[in-house]
Amino acid sequence: MKKKSVLNLIKYHFEKNEKAFKSEAYSIAKEFSQSGDQELAQYIMMFLSSSQTWIPMEANHTYEFLDQVGGNGEPLLLPEPIMNEIMGIANAANRNMGVNKFLFVGKPGTGKTEAGKQLGRILNRAVYNVNVEALIDSKLGQTSKNISKLFKEIDQLVKIEPSIILIDEIDSLVSNRLDQQDVREMSRVTSTILKQFDLLDYRATIIGTTNLLKQLDKALLRRFDKVVSFDRYSKQDRIELAEKLLNRYLAQAQITTKNLRLFKKILNLNLPETPAELKNIIRTAIAFSDPQDESDYLVRLYSLVTEHSIPDAQILKEQGFTIRESEALLQKSRSAIDRELRRE
Repeated sequence: MKKKSVLNLIKYHFEKNEKAFKSEAYSIAKEFSQSGDQELAQYIMMFLSSSQTWIPMEANHTYEFLDQVGGNGEPLLLPEPIMNEIMGIANAANRNMGVNKFLFVGKPGTGKTEAGKQLGRILNRAVYNVNVEALIDSKLGQTSKNISKLFKEIDQLVKIEPSIILIDEIDSLVSNRLDQQDVREMSRVTSTILKQFDLLDYRATIIGTTNLLKQLDKALLRRFDKVVSFDRYSKQDRIELAEKLLNRYLAQAQITTKNLRLFKKILNLNLPETPAELKNIIRTAIAFSDPQDESDYLVRLYSLVTEHSIPDAQILKEQGFTIRESEALLQKSRSAIDRELRRE
């Protein structure tokens, strides 16, 4: 990393020039990435993605099919292969070479939509969501006309400021036509999208999401510059993500007690498949826990993971929990648990 970059970061910080600060930080992350230090590059990108800076929508412009959206302010928590893809998209968007159409594919809850929103934070660009329901019209030919109007709005928008356009569940533009069994209308809609994609302004970054890849027209699929799969969370990825979520939510709840070994044992009883499920059960367990009992969240986590209340000491033993761990879950003394196990 160049000395100039460090000096610029300090300068922009004291000038409170957040846009320039983020741009310089992004350049540093890109430099680390190109030199092979992916871990440090991702660490910087994670913090860039948690920034609260948003570009306000112009007051004089209203759009029929576009709504500006924000993220939840939390940093991206993605496995390395997916994070590398996100960094690549950020590079492409900054180079303005017309490589600007990307498709995020994966099961619900894998982070596709949130990654699109968080990309706006990394690039310091506004993110607009396409109102797909408003686009679809039962009148013959009207959906195609609406799609043309949408891309006129996008063209108008990006002339003001380069932006990210998020098309959630892009497959629904086609699947709704299929539901009506109107092949001609489906063809008309697809042809319109293909034409508009070919004419897209380079200042617009399109991100489509779908969990129904097979329903997408092959010609439409070829228009995307890159397809990114979000179905790449290994068991270890999910465990590491769970630990990061635990640290985040314990800090928010001001809980200082952490039994990471017990936490992982509980999760391994029935490890959730997606990040959204992990986030929901961990956050809920901590949020509902007794403020006077800093171990209560582990009891609640057990119930959420197994969908059962805490069993007796013998079952916990069979599940691999130690006497000490059973003490925390059953909230009983060691001697009481010993007596219970002897009776069994």
